Amino acid sequence: MKVLGIDPGSVICGYGVIEKKKNSLHVIEYGVIKAKKISENFPERLKEIYLRLLKVIERTKPDVASFESTFYSKNAQSLLKLAHARASAMLAAAMNDTPVMEYSPKEVKKSVTGKGSASKEQVQFMVKTLLNIKETPEFFDVTDALAVAICHCLRADLPSSKSGTWEEFIKKNPGRIAKI
Repeated sequence: MKVLGIDPGSVICGYGVIEKKKNSLHVIEYGVIKAKKISENFPERLKEIYLRLLKVIERTKPDVASFESTFYSKNAQSLLKLAHARASAMLAAAMNDTPVMEYSPKEVKKSVTGKGSASKEQVQFMVKTLLNIKETPEFFDVTDALAVAICHCLRADLPSSKSGTWEEFIKKNPGRIAKI
């Protein structure tokens, strides 16, 4: 399963594509779209986010795109700009028939670090460790995007009320159950 994680922003949009094979995760590609460097014109920045993510999706062919759900912001103007950037990114996925999943910030942090209130530095450390990335990406937006993708990979294996019962999970995954 290939997962595109996106950390949208109207100034810098982080993305990362990982692939899950059996019980291991592998990096395919990651980077940022520096939208503000491209243009001060906000609609042009949104267009650039859309077009560049389209290219990433066409190049990597992910099975799903994962996003962190929007959090409340005290600054309404910033929240609106973030919502527009998210919409541009989601549209790129939708135009390629790539399903979109959303996870709360706490859910993403907990999936990657074990702690829902982890700092960006802790998330970055664990993402680098889990994906065996040697260099430190210049922006947290990259490791945040990869964290969302990792979260989806880990959550996709867990049963939910929509996907089945724990009994079904145990039957499908006997090697993941600890013997006591």
